[in-house]
Amino acid sequence: MNEARLMDIAAGAMTMTAELALPILLTSLVIGLVVSLFQSVTQIQEVTLTFVPKLAGIALVLLIAGHWMLGQFTAYVQQLFGQVSSLLGN
Repeated sequence: MNEARLMDIAAGAMTMTAELALPILLTSLVIGLVVSLFQSVTQIQEVTLTFVPKLAGIALVLLIAGHWMLGQFTAYVQQLFGQVSSLLGN
């Protein structure tokens, strides 16, 4: 296996990681921003107020996009397993 193939695999893994984490992170970011704005407007400074909405939002994202995320990850792993023989030089 040469360095170019290894770098392609590493770049693909990082791209897949970012692609799978984006819906969860974006949801958490948006909910955190909305709750922070609500807290600053109402002057309620409760630290635990952001936990439940973020948890519910992330659970909803996983319910909606979980099948797609699992399918993407499974396809990527199957692609890697399909390349094993060529990666080992056989």
